[in-house]
Amino acid sequence: MSRYLSARGFRPLAVDLAPSNGAVGLEELAAQLSAFVAQELTTDEPFDLVGFSMGGLVSRYYVQRLGGAERVGRLITISSPHQGTYWAFTGGNAGARQMRPGSEFLRELNRDTEILERVRHASIWTPLDLMIVPAESSRLGSEHRVMVGLHAWMPRSRRCSDLVAKLLGEISVDR
Repeated sequence: MSRYLSARGFRPLAVDLAPSNGAVGLEELAAQLSAFVAQELTTDEPFDLVGFSMGGLVSRYYVQRLGGAERVGRLITISSPHQGTYWAFTGGNAGARQMRPGSEFLRELNRDTEILERVRHASIWTPLDLMIVPAESSRLGSEHRVMVGLHAWMPRSRRCSDLVAKLLGEISVDR
């Protein structure tokens, strides 16, 4: 998606959060995101944030808990388990436990979603997602449904990429 957005005039910065397998809590990954932002952008430089799957929850945590609401113009989540996913019960690590429906992490994050009103936020989801169960768990804010066959295909899908570019182009991050 970075190459796709670059070709359309955006300046994407891709961050690799590690480990990405849920071995650590999502708060730790959000702290990595915060450090990346501090390293790559000036303190007064606003930006948009796009997060896929667990990365959407990490991005939300950054916006809602780590001051990101002051800088983020738009938050777009793609197939993120905002209400959890039953697949998370198959994993016992910290990240998986946090993504279970009804987890303390999700209850806390969903308790004050009004913070997200300070940024333009949208969710992109597919009813065909077999990783986010139920698929509707990916819906939050301004929601956009795309028909993509598999969870992993979402960030590679032309439909999804077109929609992200459209949503990013709707507003300027200048606040």
